[in-house]
Amino acid sequence: MVPADQGGGVMRADLLVDPVDGIDEVLAAVAGADQALTAGLLRPQPAQAAGLVALADAMAASPLGARVAEAAEKAAAGAAGEEHLLSLAAARIALFGSVHDALVERIEQATGRVQAGASIPVAGGGQAENLLLAARSWLADLARAGWQGIDHDLVSGAAPVVSALLPEPRLRRLAAVLDGFAAELAASCPGSALERIPVRRWGDLWSRALLLTLPGVTEAPTSTVTGRLLPLGVDLHEHATAAQAQVYAVFEPAGGGAPRLVRASVSAPKPDTIIGAGIWQLLRPHLSLLAAVSEGRSMDLTGMPITAEGDLLWQAEHAKPGAPADPFVTARVVLPAATTSPAAPLDRHPARIAVPVFLEGYLTEQTGETLTFSFAGQPVAVDTDRVPAAGPLTPEAVAASSACIGLLRWDSGTFRVQPLAVETTARKKTVAVHAGAWAGGASDKAGVKAEKAATDAATVLRERAGRLLRK
Repeated sequence: MVPADQGGGVMRADLLVDPVDGIDEVLAAVAGADQALTAGLLRPQPAQAAGLVALADAMAASPLGARVAEAAEKAAAGAAGEEHLLSLAAARIALFGSVHDALVERIEQATGRVQAGASIPVAGGGQAENLLLAARSWLADLARAGWQGIDHDLVSGAAPVVSALLPEPRLRRLAAVLDGFAAELAASCPGSALERIPVRRWGDLWSRALLLTLPGVTEAPTSTVTGRLLPLGVDLHEHATAAQAQVYAVFEPAGGGAPRLVRASVSAPKPDTIIGAGIWQLLRPHLSLLAAVSEGRSMDLTGMPITAEGDLLWQAEHAKPGAPADPFVTARVVLPAATTSPAAPLDRHPARIAVPVFLEGYLTEQTGETLTFSFAGQPVAVDTDRVPAAGPLTPEAVAASSACIGLLRWDSGTFRVQPLAVETTARKKTVAVHAGAWAGGASDKAGVKAEKAATDAATVLRERAGRLLRK
């Protein structure tokens, strides 16, 4: 989209439009297994058994081939044990991993960036402890009942398991997945009355949770880095009871070498009445990087822990504010040479693809509610629905933009761009509008007003909580 010698991220829009060979066939094999999970594995019908066989056929040439074939045979006969269900879940995740890898390879071809480092190994091994076995047992019961067979008695069985897992820091990832999964299922009971079932989503949650019951599977190698961090933008995720901010940035090692794409994340629970700009008040105390994002500054890191996936394990004592750093300068000059990190095995899923890119020289086209950036007649969809309300960036600003820092994602069979910041024209001047501009504190009139409203809501909540505690 932008020639390599002019800076920028994506250079081949046509590669993002062309279909990737083999993906439809892989997704069809997964869909067959998901239909079996929908009806349940206690007494599979011929159609469900055929879906399991298709899953096994898709894995035949892999190292898991023999195990998956045995698991599919047992499941088709209604005799699958927990070890067989683990094999089916592993096959499902492996197939999505192959789709993820094919899409990432296409993105690398389009951006000209390369992945640094080898694949990340899974530790695993050892004997599963009782808490993991309890979680696995509940997930097995769920698979036998199927999504159409869920009821409140079955779903409520997750509650004591989650309560027992939460006090263990190393098991909280599994606890969080089970807790959210069970909440979705509980809100959908009984399954027999559902008109529409989120088949793929529940299949994803089930298979991911089941593999998280393997001991050591979440253990990942870490190291430390020293150098300069140049923020690009913030992606904000908001739910009724939780919020998360992910800061995407380019890291320049102090000793030289290629810059590297990294990410720093912070999460916090929240009441459902705190929305919009108020969310930043919950997140700021836990991530000093948010202030640097708002101020347009770099951060100097010394011995900051980092995972092999490129996730900074943020510790404020290892960071201090640096010199001013314009994200658009970073995107034009440094981003094209940045390398990416491999994804952990459990994170190799198309839904988790989020690659920072820089786009300019495009034409915007609005068709109904669909916005596209067009490069020499090649349209790339823009996901304005992901633009958070907790910042000054709006779909209208995106539509009027001339340059964009965004995340390249894959959704519903197509690549899409999620804007993090844009350059647009206001009063005949080029101005930058960032989705995370209020992350460290609002300075413009609209942001200050939104902050005040959020502060007032938080004050009321604290007063009510205090009265309840005094009683």
